[in-house]
Amino acid sequence: MAAPWFMFATGIENSYPTIKNGSARVDELEKCGHYTHWRRDFELLEELDIRYLRYGPPIHRVWLGHGRYDWSFPDETFGVLKTLDVVPIVDLCHFGVPDWIGNFQNPDFPTLFAEYASAFAQRFPWVQLYTPVNEMFICATFSAAYGWWNEQLANDTAFVTALKHIVKANVLAMAAILEIRPDAIFIQSESSEYFHADEPDAIGGAETLNSRRFLSLDLNYGRRVDSDMYQFLLDNGMTRDEYQFFLTRHLRQHCIMGNDYYVTNEHRVAPDGRTWAAGEIFGYAEITRQYYDRYRLPVMHTETNLAQGANGDEAATWLRKEWANVLRVRNSGVPIVGFTWYSLTDQVDWDTALREDNGRVNPLGLYDLDRNIRPVGKAYQQLIQRWRRVLPTQSVCLTLPIIQPSQFGDAHAVSQQETAQDLRRGTMASPTMTDHAG
Repeated sequence: MAAPWFMFATGIENSYPTIKNGSARVDELEKCGHYTHWRRDFELLEELDIRYLRYGPPIHRVWLGHGRYDWSFPDETFGVLKTLDVVPIVDLCHFGVPDWIGNFQNPDFPTLFAEYASAFAQRFPWVQLYTPVNEMFICATFSAAYGWWNEQLANDTAFVTALKHIVKANVLAMAAILEIRPDAIFIQSESSEYFHADEPDAIGGAETLNSRRFLSLDLNYGRRVDSDMYQFLLDNGMTRDEYQFFLTRHLRQHCIMGNDYYVTNEHRVAPDGRTWAAGEIFGYAEITRQYYDRYRLPVMHTETNLAQGANGDEAATWLRKEWANVLRVRNSGVPIVGFTWYSLTDQVDWDTALREDNGRVNPLGLYDLDRNIRPVGKAYQQLIQRWRRVLPTQSVCLTLPIIQPSQFGDAHAVSQQETAQDLRRGTMASPTMTDHAG
């Protein structure tokens, strides 16, 4: 079956941060039963007629040391995905690193991670779509600003250190993958945030936070950061040479800007700097417009969900609301190429942001953990059936050059990769292709 132009997707939750000062790892693939039920999980995709899956191997189980890998589980799982002709959007780092790396304060992480990304791409050359590091801003914030995960630090210097290492790892990984798969496409799954001043004395603080929310993508796309943020970065440990590194890497032409949006993504800000959830005020369409105006890249809605509540229809109602926002984004002229309900099955302990190991099931999935479909799963199945032929974006000319797993190696795929390689060489050789937006 041909992969549809518009990417209706789901994901299999594969977070694996450490907590308790690094002594315990929260492995969502294990908690949600994927290691046991992965074949059934892939069958669910066929039931829903979903052809795109945000998915990645457990980095802490695969990446055993410098140049040492255990590919046994990915060989099985990705082998079946290829047989099913499901297009994976491969998530290589989702909120954690192997124990031997330590955490995101490790300055060796970016270079080592690029080697891991290269090894994966060599092992699975048919994979084209990647999210090298998931939610870079959230990962740095929760690990080094809030003190929740991994290094469990809570200061600006630790945050900037984590952020620069995480984004550099993402950039180096993209470059490494392109050496092997020159037509690779990178979908940055990043949280889209907004901070609302709760009263006039909070306006300055809200403005600072609304600049800070862009840092990961500014650095990733080589866009000059705002002047206040430049000062913030340098005051907290980023050197001018480190900053210049990001401005001289020109990979945005290979990227789709993935925006994640939950009801918790908007915040109220108090005069003393405290923040708390604001609920949905602007919504996905308005905030995505802000990000698009800044980066001018194709967009994908890469994550959303809501818990199924007492009435049983809360998640399905949220799905319809988010889909209306996607259509609003599309109709306003933004090239939006995909939508994702995250995740395929329920999750565990996200009600405490994985900070506590309670084993509490969060009813957020299209299916429950017994693999029974939820009302939102039926609603998403119906939505896909009804809208698949109406989209992709505004024009078939804007469709993505995606090669399905079953097409890898055929004449068209080889020609596309050769063309991509020629274009990449030309881009790297020509200074006129650089982008210094700011």
